Amino acid sequence: MTLDRKLTDLKGIGEKTEKLFQKIGVYTVGDILLNFPRTYVKYPDIKDPEDFFHGELTAVYGRIKTPILNKKTRSMDISIGTLYAGNTGIELIWFRSPYVRSQVHVEQDYVFYGKLLYEGGKWKLEQPKIYTYDGYVDLQRRLQPCYSLTKGLSNHLVTKTISQALCFSHSIPEYLDAEEMEQLGVCSESESIEGMHFPETMEVLERARNRQVFDEFFRFFYQMKANRSLQEEVKNEFCFEKTEVFHRTLENLPFSLTNGQNQVLKELLQDFDGDVISERMIQGDVGSGKTMLAFLAMLYHVENGYETAIMAPTEVLARQHYETFLAYKERFHLPYEVVCLTGSTKASERREIQEILNRGEGAFIIGTQALIQEKVEFKHLSLVITDEQHRFGVKQRKTISDKGENPFILVMSATPIPRSLAMILYGDMKVSVMTDLPAMRLPIKNAVMKKKERQKIWGFLRSQVKEGHQAYVICPLVEASENSEGESAVEYQKMLEESFGNEVKVGLLHGKMKPKEKNAMMESFAKGDVDVLVSTTVVEVGVNVPNATVMVIEDAHRFGLAQLHQLRGRVGRGDAQSYCIFVDGSNAKEMSKRLKVMGSSNDGFYVANEDLKLRGPGDFLGIRQSGEMNFHLADIYQDADMMKIASSFADRVLMEDAELVEGNHCYLKEYLELYASKVYTNL
Repeated sequence: MTLDRKLTDLKGIGEKTEKLFQKIGVYTVGDILLNFPRTYVKYPDIKDPEDFFHGELTAVYGRIKTPILNKKTRSMDISIGTLYAGNTGIELIWFRSPYVRSQVHVEQDYVFYGKLLYEGGKWKLEQPKIYTYDGYVDLQRRLQPCYSLTKGLSNHLVTKTISQALCFSHSIPEYLDAEEMEQLGVCSESESIEGMHFPETMEVLERARNRQVFDEFFRFFYQMKANRSLQEEVKNEFCFEKTEVFHRTLENLPFSLTNGQNQVLKELLQDFDGDVISERMIQGDVGSGKTMLAFLAMLYHVENGYETAIMAPTEVLARQHYETFLAYKERFHLPYEVVCLTGSTKASERREIQEILNRGEGAFIIGTQALIQEKVEFKHLSLVITDEQHRFGVKQRKTISDKGENPFILVMSATPIPRSLAMILYGDMKVSVMTDLPAMRLPIKNAVMKKKERQKIWGFLRSQVKEGHQAYVICPLVEASENSEGESAVEYQKMLEESFGNEVKVGLLHGKMKPKEKNAMMESFAKGDVDVLVSTTVVEVGVNVPNATVMVIEDAHRFGLAQLHQLRGRVGRGDAQSYCIFVDGSNAKEMSKRLKVMGSSNDGFYVANEDLKLRGPGDFLGIRQSGEMNFHLADIYQDADMMKIASSFADRVLMEDAELVEGNHCYLKEYLELYASKVYTNL
């Protein structure tokens, strides 16, 4: 098959370059076609000096009047020149780029594009790119793709490789005919792939993305609905006669359950004592008490001799659940085993855990995806819970449930989803919603501030640390990028360390770190060894740190509301007053409508509904918005209308031709098999 050809079959790709691509999950021609840009650059209009803004990516047109100077220092070569835009002089600085001296000629006009800084009473452009006026104007006509990279792999090389591979895009089976495309409002698959990589206009990009979003939603709904159509109601063979320990524990809780917790617990017990096995989804805002409900639900099963499993998305979160359940075991004098199985569990400990499972006695089993490994065997698994369920795919949840004889399924999510969308996403699954928070929780105090108020923000962080509390700072980027504006976590950590000195211990967390490094950093923060944790959005689903009272989100205007709310939920988990500071890094004089929403409400469901209203067609540029259900491009808030269309189309296909043998549906079968066969290995 064409799409599974190796990258080395393409011109200019040797083994060394192939290994660099493999680091970003690209192994085949099919992979590179679906390795879509993480964002796009629309080169800005050329600016006059009176409109300059510090820290902005800026294009300046002017003349070089004296030759570029190359200076050698101990650490690196530096090239310096002066650009005159009218009567304003702008210093040009390049690092390790001595060749620019030969590229720029005296008394000629150029456009320089780079990050504009105002330092020492003068304007500077760092590491600017050089264009002729006509060349720059030509660039402005198109959106420029920016890809996720690794060291040694340039954006230019990725772009060049994709240009070669585009001729193979027609190998992807097209399962929609022209009439269906028109009805659905989407373009062809090959047109979509080219438009995603090299869109000439925003309209072309939007049309291309709509097709990819439709495909993602359709594959999800088709698989879900096809599996469900094959399922028959399963009789509930579990017996729950023993409830003494459960009720005694319930009575001895050190706090009263909220109305929401009581209602959901009632619904769960009705499920467990019902005639058929069921699946239930629990939606509850961060801090609403879902973990306690999970424990009580598991205890109801464990007391009757059954095994129960809860699967967390990260090892750190799994360990935290383990410590919490051990504390409950001791507090309530429970005679049942509590075990934890993760990827780092030693072989000897794994054998001990398997011995416990072989006994067939009641047990609390906490873990990560390690629970779905073939070697893990359960004796009487009656309840499976997935925490932050959108972090797991449908297949993963099914794999662990298949390890038992039709166990009850309980999935939990802190992502607030409007009920209209939840009913589409979760189909026939029962949905419970908790909107209230425990009485001891104080509402988070919110503030929207500008970057110019940074010293004030840092002063507040310092005061909170002195009071014995901790804080998060969220940045949109891992490292500074020439193609993206926004704070980078790496640079921000350095700035805080310089500002705070030895007063404050500053940690760093981002997605490019190895899993062990990430786990170690989160554990250090949870233990209190780190005062301020600078992180990217990988902390969105993290450990419970009640001592963290401040969340600062830099460039908050670049995030979707749902994600902002998820991030805010990392604080406000203890008894102390907590705060969330949204830093508006835009140049707009007025606060955006989104940040006004965040500053005025802590209600996740209100925020989610407002998010649906405020999303616009350009919002998919830049930061990934919600990440719900592990979709790569699709966003359940922004793309709610397309999600409904894809769900209906999946129903139509299953009703008309469930076996996928007629007309275009035979191509659909080939298309679905292509994805299932892991030809696209990065999926």
